[in-house]
Order: sequence, then C-alpha cells, then structure tokens
Amino acid sequence: MGKHPRETIGLVVVDAWRCIEVKEGYIEGAKGRLWYSVYGEDRKGTPLLVVHGGPGFLSMPQVLSDLADERPVYFYDQLGCGKSDKAKDMDDYSVEYYTKELDDVIEGLELSEVILFGHSWGAGLVCSHMLENKPEGVKALILSSPYLSTPIWEEDMKKLVSKLPEPMVEIIRKAESDHEYGEDYFGVMMEFYKRHMYTHTPFPGYLMEAIGAINQELYGVMWGPSDLELTGKLRSFDLSPRLGEITVPVLLICGDRDEMDVRTLRDFQMAMSKGQMAVIPDAGHMNHLEKPDIFKAVVRDFLD
Repeated sequence: MGKHPRETIGLVVVDAWRCIEVKEGYIEGAKGRLWYSVYGEDRKGTPLLVVHGGPGFLSMPQVLSDLADERPVYFYDQLGCGKSDKAKDMDDYSVEYYTKELDDVIEGLELSEVILFGHSWGAGLVCSHMLENKPEGVKALILSSPYLSTPIWEEDMKKLVSKLPEPMVEIIRKAESDHEYGEDYFGVMMEFYKRHMYTHTPFPGYLMEAIGAINQELYGVMWGPSDLELTGKLRSFDLSPRLGEITVPVLLICGDRDEMDVRTLRDFQMAMSKGQMAVIPDAGHMNHLEKPDIFKAVVRDFLD
C-alpha cells in the first residue's frame, strides 16, 4: 500500500444480470479524505478513472458506469466536492493542488495503468496532470466537452450569449457590470443551460440534485460568481499552447449545441498528435446524459 491508503466502506450488487458490483470508500489525501467508488473492479480491461467537472461539482455514475461491463470504472469526488472532505483553508483550492490530488488518487487506487476520462473542468485537470506530472501509466485520455483554456472558453461563451434575445443579454451585462447576480440573472442562465448544457427538458432529477449540491464557495474561489466571466483562480488557465506535448491517444467529444464551439474542439484535436474527435448530435454540454447510446458507442469504439 502506498502513502495514500484507501478504505472500503461498502459492497453491493448494482446489476445482477451483468454481475457488476460497486464498492465505495475513502482515500487519504494530502488535505483530507477523498471519496471514491468503483464499478466492476474485477473486470479485466484497463481501468477507466472519471474526473468530474465543476469546479465544485461531484461524481455522477449515470451512463459512464455502464462501461464497467468491460473494465473497472472508478469515480472520485475532488476535495471540497460531493462526499469528500472540505478544505480547512479556502486557499487550498487551486489548480496546483487538484493536479497533485489526481496523482494521489491514482496512487491510492493502485492503478498502474489507467485511462483518464475528464468532463469540462475535469478535462482541464486531466490535461494539467499529463503536462505537469508526466505519468507513465496513463494509456489514453477521453476529454468530454473539455475546458482547456479560459480565453478560448470565454470567447465561445460570448458568441452564444450574443444569440440570446436582447433583453436577456442586457440582464447579463448589467449583472456582470454591477457584480450583482440576482433572480433575473439566474433565470437567464437557466434558459442558457436549456440551450447549451442539457438541451432535453425537463432536467432529470439526478442532474437537478447534483446541481443543487455544488459547493458554491469552491466554485467562487476557482471560477467566480458569474458562469460566463471567469474572475477566480482559473482566470489565467490556458493549456492550449502545450497540447502538442500530450502524446497518448486522445478522444475529444462535444455536443453540437455545446457551450464550447465545435471548431474549438477541432483546434484542440489538431494540436494533439494522436487526437480524435466526435460530435454528438442534438446535444449540449451534458451530451453523455442526453444521448447515452451514441456516446457509449463512440467511447467503446475508441477504447477498442
């Protein structure tokens, strides 16, 4: 056992027909205990480790856990998220910490070989891990709706905001100018989410519960009070000039109505020597939840 031991706290059968089991427990991280779960730990394929988005969100097993019929699928909640401990000091929330934390999670789970899956901010975290830690055991990456550059992300978001009705655009402008994000602003953001985050209404209950569980303090430190304009620690985050340093096979995925521009995904793919890309039709930022069958077929093809 390494310096980040893990403790199993439960074992249940989640699908008797496929005989897939799920375990959950905790890893001792540098700043607190980190919750994890694993589906199909006994499967023979190269393990898949899922890195959730946010920052401040939490693990969602829906759809991705289905891949445990072929390989172990691991999830973990980042520090301050979901079932993991909160940081004792808000300054502990940083790109540098989370990059090191991912290394600790891989070590704690004893994953000598692994495929990393990152969604949104999680994709940025995965790429930061590859560039800074240079791990040898990571065999491939899957980057879903990847946030890899603040300036590029903001540019894409501005294009989408400009297509909203003018009264909505004005509400956003006023909120960001006054730094006051009230009921009208959040009403506009819900309309934005229906167009570009989860485009198939109504939102499923599990997604609404996850959104309600976001650690807003963490989100504010890392991102800022506005979803559209970054003012937190991620303000200077930009991996785009270094993507060519990632040499493992990479699958990049987005929805055709995503918060990121499809042309941005193409630019990211072209920057990588072994990049592939797929665009999920009639879907947004949560394309894996909106079009699960297409999404799983694309991912399985890449993994094969």
